This record gives sequence, C-alpha cells and structure tokens, in this order.
Amino acid sequence: MDTTRTAPRALATEAVHAGRDDLARQGLHAPPIDLSTTYPSYDSRGEAARVDAFATTGAELDGPPVYGRLGNPTVARFETALARLEGTEAAVAFASGMAALSAVLLARASMGLRHVVAVRPLYGCSDHLLTAGLLGSEVTWTDPAGIADALRPDTGLVIVESPANPTLAELDLRAVAHACGNVPLLADNTFATPVLQRPAEQGARFVLHSATKYLGGHGDVLAGVVACDEEFAGRLRQVRFATGGVLHPLAGYLLLRGLSTLPVRVRVASANAAELARRLSEDPRVARVHYPRIGGAMIAFEVHGDPHALIAAVRLITPAVSLGSVDSLIQHPASISHRIVDAEDRRGAGVSDRLLRLSVGLEDVDDLWADLDGALARAEAEGAAPVPAEAGGTVG
Repeated sequence: MDTTRTAPRALATEAVHAGRDDLARQGLHAPPIDLSTTYPSYDSRGEAARVDAFATTGAELDGPPVYGRLGNPTVARFETALARLEGTEAAVAFASGMAALSAVLLARASMGLRHVVAVRPLYGCSDHLLTAGLLGSEVTWTDPAGIADALRPDTGLVIVESPANPTLAELDLRAVAHACGNVPLLADNTFATPVLQRPAEQGARFVLHSATKYLGGHGDVLAGVVACDEEFAGRLRQVRFATGGVLHPLAGYLLLRGLSTLPVRVRVASANAAELARRLSEDPRVARVHYPRIGGAMIAFEVHGDPHALIAAVRLITPAVSLGSVDSLIQHPASISHRIVDAEDRRGAGVSDRLLRLSVGLEDVDDLWADLDGALARAEAEGAAPVPAEAGGTVG
C-alpha cells in the first residue's frame, strides 16, 4: 500500500483518509476485506527468504501475503491509520486489548526485562495480569512520584493509564516519561483516544488501546492495538505470529470504518458528558463526580444511595460492562470491571464501592439526564446510607 504523504494533515482528515490513500488509484471507494487465511505462491524460494526476513526483524513482509498469522492487508490498513492518528512510526493490532498488553509484556520479557513498574488504577484485567504474574512478570506498584525510585536494572516497562479506568485520575505524562529515564513508558490511551491526547508526543514509547472501545465505537468488534516505533513493532509482530493473537480481517475493516468518525463521535459524546457531569455535580443525591480536565466521554460518580439500585433503575442507558459505544453504558466497577482486583488494592486506588462508571454516548443529553434523574430518584426511594463527610458534589 502506498502511504506517501506530501504534507501534514489534520487529525480529522487523517481519520477519514489514512489507510485508504491508495483506493482511488485502484478504482475503489470502500476498502476491500481480505478474508484469506493463506495465499498461493509458485516461488517457494522467494517465500522462504521473506519468511526468514520476518523471523529476523519482524518487519512487514515485502510483497504479497503468505499466511494470515503473518499479516493481513485489511488489518494493515487499520494499523497504518492508527499509527498516523497517534503520531507513531507503526502500530500492531491484536485480537483484544489484553492480547495487545500481553504481547508487550512478552516482548520485553524476551529481552530479559521482566520487571514492570505500574501506577494504579489500571483497567482491572491489566491489574490482574500484572499482579498474578501470569506471564512471568514481576510488578512494583507505586505512585507517580515513586516511579524513578522503583526502577531496577531489569525493569522493562512502566505502565500508566490517563485518564485512568475507572476513576478518571489524570497524570502528567510528560513528567512520568521523564521519570522513566531510559525505560519505555506504556500509556493506555483508551479513554482519551488520539482526539484528546497523543501520548507519544509527551514521551510515551508505547501507546495501548482497547480498540473494542472508542476506535471501533459501535460495540461490535473486539480488538487491541499498540502504536509504537517500527523497531518494537517488529518484535510485537513476531510475538503475534508465535502466539496467534491475530485480529480477524472483518474486525480490521470495522475498526478502519470506526476511525473515520472517531473525532466527531468523541467530540459530541464529550460535550454530552461535560453537561451531565455538571448536572450530577449539582445534584444533592450525588456524593462526588469525577470528570477529567482533558474532557472526554467518561464520567465516574459516587452516590449517597445504593449504586446497585441505580444500575437496576436505568431505562435508556444500558447497564453493561465496556465503554466507548455510540450508546450510553453504565456499570459498577467494584462488581464487574475491577472485581478481579484485590478489594484493598481496589479501594486504595480510589475505586470505592459507591463508584459508578458512565460511558456517555451520542443520545440527546436531555434524554440521558431524564433517565439518570429518574434512576437516582428510584434509587433514593430505596433508602440512603451515610457517606464520609469529606464527600462533596464537586467535579474532580
């Protein structure tokens, strides 16, 4: 695919055109979906040479595809587009966000760098993967100020998430990257997306997305992706080939389609979320509201009443795990997304038992508020328990 550009383009333009630059010259408008798992070749010597080159560097194959686990043309279009949006040399897509994170950990471990420094909160399964040592990694949990002191000679990675799941806590990524020294920083950018921030511009070497969320944007695709430099992308491709965590071509097609509307979706949903955060912060039935300075479509809030009663009382908003879809979703992190995290660690990271996470979609904001208002009223009717005195209805 010819990806040559003559001048820098705005993010909204890249979202529509990146990964599709060659289509018009082929007489195509929509990107094709290549579902082949294998590809014919009568030149087995040439094929052997290309496979040898991949085994050495993990570079994308020069010439026609060989096998679906080595790469797919439709998925490659999405990878090209996401790298453009994040401002990195390359991107490597996987079957899920957890497959993407696992590949990063395995790639660093293959270099003898098994130690990880991480800052809570992270997505619950990311936290569990690190804490349980399922891939042979060892983790040191710290706050941002302790990152430099936590580094060891075998530290292969520093992992942060900003805004964080589910509290929406924010970090100064540039300061964190400086504290990392020569150790690569991995920033999970799932909540912000490249529309609101580009961590690579602030010093992160690896940018992780659960592409299931905003990049796909419609709740119908499961995927993960890492944006990074080409050298590390080669290692990730080798891990993907060896472990089989490949992205299906149809998912790659849906993600590429999702990127074209990403800026519009994020901005509209963010405007809705900012207004809902304002209304929630002024509501006496709400103990505390967390909404990031950077903006975005996620809100976390704590209620005076029973959060489970509110979950049961919504009618328009969907009570479901996940986020980033065109429709609004609400869930109770302590019960679902972060249930697998030790309760003491969970609460220490600010994930209280009263916390609710709301992923705001593209519905009319007044309809969303009417649903929340009604759910709060029904939850309040079931009785309120006291909350700590320091809790206040301010946006934080």
